[in-house]
Amino acid sequence: MEYIVLFLFHDLICMECCTLGFFIKDIYLLYSYGLLIYKWKWKVISLWMLILLVSLPAGPMLMSELSNGFGRVDTEAQQGLDILDDQLGFTQSSVLLVLQSKGVLYTDEDFKAEVYRIASGLTNEIDVVTEVLTPYSSGDLNMVSDDGLTMYAVVFMDIDIDSAMDMVPEIKSNVNSDILDVWVTGGIPIFYDMNVYSEKDLQRAEMVAFPVILLVLIVVFGSLIAASLPLIMGVVSVVVTAALVFLLTQTTDVSVFVLNIATFLGLGVSVDYSLLFVNRFREELQKRDVADAIGVTFSTAGQSILFSAVTSILGLSGLLFFDFMVLRSVGIGGVTVMILALLLAMTLLPALIAVLGERVNSLRIIKTGNITEGLWIKLASSVMKRPLIVIVSLTTILVLLGTPYLGVKLGVPWASILPEKAESRQGFDILEKELGPGETSPIMLVYTSPSSPLSEENLQAMYETTNVLANDPRVERVESIVNVAPEITIDNYVKMYQNISNIQDPRILGMLDVMTSDNAAYIKVVPRYEIMADESRDLVELIRSLSYLQGDMTLYVTGGTADLVDAVDAIYGSFPMVILYVLVTIYIALFLLFRSVLLPIKAVLMNGMSIFASYGALVLIFQQGYFQDFLGFTALGYIDAILPVMLFCIIFGLSMDYEVFLLSRIKEIYDETGDNTYSVAQGLEKTGRIITSAALVMVMVCASFAMADIVIVKMFGVGLGLAIIIDVTIVRAILVPALMCVMGRLNWWAPKFVRDFGKN
Repeated sequence: MEYIVLFLFHDLICMECCTLGFFIKDIYLLYSYGLLIYKWKWKVISLWMLILLVSLPAGPMLMSELSNGFGRVDTEAQQGLDILDDQLGFTQSSVLLVLQSKGVLYTDEDFKAEVYRIASGLTNEIDVVTEVLTPYSSGDLNMVSDDGLTMYAVVFMDIDIDSAMDMVPEIKSNVNSDILDVWVTGGIPIFYDMNVYSEKDLQRAEMVAFPVILLVLIVVFGSLIAASLPLIMGVVSVVVTAALVFLLTQTTDVSVFVLNIATFLGLGVSVDYSLLFVNRFREELQKRDVADAIGVTFSTAGQSILFSAVTSILGLSGLLFFDFMVLRSVGIGGVTVMILALLLAMTLLPALIAVLGERVNSLRIIKTGNITEGLWIKLASSVMKRPLIVIVSLTTILVLLGTPYLGVKLGVPWASILPEKAESRQGFDILEKELGPGETSPIMLVYTSPSSPLSEENLQAMYETTNVLANDPRVERVESIVNVAPEITIDNYVKMYQNISNIQDPRILGMLDVMTSDNAAYIKVVPRYEIMADESRDLVELIRSLSYLQGDMTLYVTGGTADLVDAVDAIYGSFPMVILYVLVTIYIALFLLFRSVLLPIKAVLMNGMSIFASYGALVLIFQQGYFQDFLGFTALGYIDAILPVMLFCIIFGLSMDYEVFLLSRIKEIYDETGDNTYSVAQGLEKTGRIITSAALVMVMVCASFAMADIVIVKMFGVGLGLAIIIDVTIVRAILVPALMCVMGRLNWWAPKFVRDFGKN
């Protein structure tokens, strides 16, 4: 189903580009469309009211439908996990209980009795709990800390992972203790907390964003009515976005992070488009009647909005090329919400304006005037007096801002993605501290054999592998069926496992039962370092290089570190193709709009520099820890691997909004005057205030997401906010005028057949 959705979006984008070419050819079609919206205004408003009412119930139901994690990809690590599940009886539907006392040792009767009470309560009160494995029942002292005050237990459930997620609150309610401190952690509780905090982040962002946006809009427009229109678009966008994402969950997996990002995009872009449309309508209303003003606004600002939406859609559609559910679903959700924002701007917004007419300026609160009148002309003129100095100096600054990214370390956060107050994060941190980081994230060597893992050849291979790893300084311990006791030689193991019926030692029999099957076996390696440490990653690479020690077996290295390493490799294996796709398609869209060969190249290069500079800032903040106290997080020491990819696709599309807004107005004036310098200065004067206002709104929305508890959402808000600030201040306001001055008439050069395209 997900591939059907991908192809539908591909076809939609292709149709959209073709339609845009048609609009360029006959710009009066947009004018006529505006008159049609004016005529049907009440029908359009009624339709959107119906859509809004139908969408309202979807919001409360959405969170339970979203998927967790980063998605399944057919990597070596995932294949190993499948073998563990299918052939060796490992269940992924389990949670960990971390139990800790303040003075009672785990060997004391009070400690034992309390653990037994909790375990019995879980198995008796919750039907799906099949077993609670403790150090007492397993005899595994590795489940206990060195000081004897902390231990963990494993709760196994006979249900799928999604159903296990729903059981987390019930498990928590059944592990209360007056004697021990108990934390519920592990993969399923971590995902559960991601859901909880993601919803809280979204609610907080909306509560902060809407009042701030309204204040900015009042300052921009001065009129409460005019200011309310973009906000109405934002509200409708948020509500309908939730409904659209809910519908998407019925056909494909959608990540829990999509709701935050899609809401952010829908809110920010809807307000941006509304700002541009309302501002141009008010400008045209001073010299035309309402119907004519709407038509002209469509043929000017409407065209800019149309192309802006297409560039954003093209950028976001790059995420559809990734196999990872989290990236692909963000792409699907993002494209969907961008189409929604475009529909709102091209239907509901002009319909509301048509009803209001000149009353769009009523309920004036403050006299705004244009406090920046003349400022943008002065800025553009000043820049164009010394364009080469400006270009060289600002380009140098942007490059320097981006250089920290050259030292980026990529990773995929686990429990550390959650705030420190989250119970699953606390339990995970305690386990790492008291029992060692490797205890919670072992590396698993999973073998499959066409014969038997207990053949002499295969036992010899596992024995040599075990010895190599046991002597590695990065390894805490190795558990396998061929290192049960140091005094047993490989020859003894071969003889013993050829006559299993003669084995009397229950410990060896237990290990055989757990660690082998007819055609599979595994070795457990506990590293000394945390899951994404360089030492752990290097250890995975070493193990994978031991291919000569396999007998007739096939080795699959899995576990937390291997899974994350494979995830990063898979993501960045596809990234170059995505970059090429986004650059080429956005270039074509801008080429069609401006009918210029060089302007799209300039726009792409400027976007690339903005993104590079924001990447560098992210490394300084989230990897190296600058401003971490101010932003309320603890630096991870690396950047989430999906973030640069996600930001590239989103920023490259969104920042083109401001480029299109600015260059469209410059081109409009240039077509009238033929004067490059004058058109640049006047274009910046006409759009500078509205672009700055739109960017300010977007930055405010980013700031609300920068307050998130989940680190990846915070990274996203900070990264996108910084990119927008850099783009609007350094790039659009200064670098673009300087470059256009230097390029002169070359700005508008194109082959003759392109220049003639669209002329009557």
